[in-house]
Amino acid sequence: MTGRPAAPLILATRSLGKLHELGPMLAAYGIETLTLDQAGVAERPVDEEGLEHFPTFEENALAKARYFFERAGRRPTVADDSGLEVLALGGRPGVHTKRWSGRTDLSGRALDAANNAKMLRELSGIADRRARYVCVAAYIDASGERVCRGESTGRILDAPRGTGGFGYDPLFLSDDLGVTFAEATREQKEQVSHRGRAFAHLAARLSENSK
Repeated sequence: MTGRPAAPLILATRSLGKLHELGPMLAAYGIETLTLDQAGVAERPVDEEGLEHFPTFEENALAKARYFFERAGRRPTVADDSGLEVLALGGRPGVHTKRWSGRTDLSGRALDAANNAKMLRELSGIADRRARYVCVAAYIDASGERVCRGESTGRILDAPRGTGGFGYDPLFLSDDLGVTFAEATREQKEQVSHRGRAFAHLAARLSENSK
């Protein structure tokens, strides 16, 4: 691995929520980034939706990073796969977090609402609400690949709180913060979130290798 990318790092995600978090996060480490749109990588919904078919976060993150690395002209690329694991549900939704509701016709906030509604139905009457968010960041450049993992523990509430964040954030009460991720500021969430920890680890490793 050659260290911090000399060229802008391609953020291989179409998620506006992730881009809102990752751009400032990596900028704080002195890493310049480009979105897929800025890099001129046109969206191919059928191909891109089919990338996340593996049973682990690591495999899914690498599949996305490899795909977009090639499509972006083999420029330094980072992708992640993340999800929510609920103890009482045997670790579900896990790698199926994004489409857990089965609503393939929805996206963005509407999809988040459907997923959250299913979560509340599944946990109805269950006292043990312990859960963790998991994120795996996969980085690829011409010299190789690197994978970093981050986790954040908490519990699922019986009603949403807060208007920030995305995904299951309004239901996830963070053990570290004492508020939901949707109630936290972006800066507070970044310090303790699964994604913040995974990308902080990755950024640190890239900085170490560039010295």
